[in-house]
Amino acid sequence: MKIQFKNISIIILTTILLTLSAQTQAQQKPFKFGFKISPSLSWLSPDAKYYEQGGAAISLSWGFVADITLMEHYYLSTGFNVSYFKGKLSYPHSMSFEQNGFNTEYVGDLNRTYNLRYIEVPLAFKMKTNELTKNIKFFGLMGINTGFNIRAKANDSFSGENSQERKYNFSEDKVDIKNETTLVKASLLIGAGIDYVIDESISMIIGINFNNGFSNILKGTNLVHTDIEAKA
Repeated sequence: MKIQFKNISIIILTTILLTLSAQTQAQQKPFKFGFKISPSLSWLSPDAKYYEQGGAAISLSWGFVADITLMEHYYLSTGFNVSYFKGKLSYPHSMSFEQNGFNTEYVGDLNRTYNLRYIEVPLAFKMKTNELTKNIKFFGLMGINTGFNIRAKANDSFSGENSQERKYNFSEDKVDIKNETTLVKASLLIGAGIDYVIDESISMIIGINFNNGFSNILKGTNLVHTDIEAKA
């Protein structure tokens, strides 16, 4: 895995966590776990010449969460998520098409929407306040979120022309781009929210998380400008 620490892609996950917490002891519980569902807003931030951002997209993640008590008010927060990530990029591209028995190359621009799926394992340090109002505590967390790519598809729209200046447009959905994306992505995780205790065994958590990616999720070089590495 080649991690580009100087190349930052930003992923903002606006996350609503609905968590049912199983607590095994009274007072300070050593372990809490539950289920979450998280709508998210995400985008790719390119760090390569001629690559342009194509805007944000709405996606979703779901999974299991767990808080392991270190001491009063301090927890190790982890879990197991399935994350559906979307991002859009536009960049120079070339494609060859067979016409009249000959392969003709067209050079132009590719608008690509990435549809990636990751299994994520976050690891964060969580801090909770005392109960400030009835049954409500506030919390903050910071850590690392590591994702493993299990699916990589793209919706492509290409517009270009050949050496005779004949124009050609092409579009295709669900293109397999597994060989153009990295296996692992890593991001800095920062979050905050409220913990509403319903009773001794059930609580509901509502929060917002910010994932700031610091690894390059693309690989390979550009087909038109072969000296430029794809980075985002």
